[in-house]
Amino acid sequence: MITFIYDWMENIAFYLVILVAVMQMIPKNSYQKYIRFFAGMILILMLCGPILKIFGMTDFHNDEYQNAMQEIENAAGYMESIIGEEGVIGD
Repeated sequence: MITFIYDWMENIAFYLVILVAVMQMIPKNSYQKYIRFFAGMILILMLCGPILKIFGMTDFHNDEYQNAMQEIENAAGYMESIIGEEGVIGD
């Protein structure tokens, strides 16, 4: 448990160091507000990581991904069967 908290804090610290470096490299007025917005969203997700892990919500996206991949494979199999039937009829 302590190593998990240590790794979590280390990831946040590393993210903030990289963020400060990026913010120093960009021009002052061009994209700074957009980068701050998205960086804040990523930071919120990073901070919510332990809470999501406690409630078992970390595998949610993995399940959704697996369902989408299964639908794509089913559709590809269906399209291959249609193409195969057309090839036999066309001959």
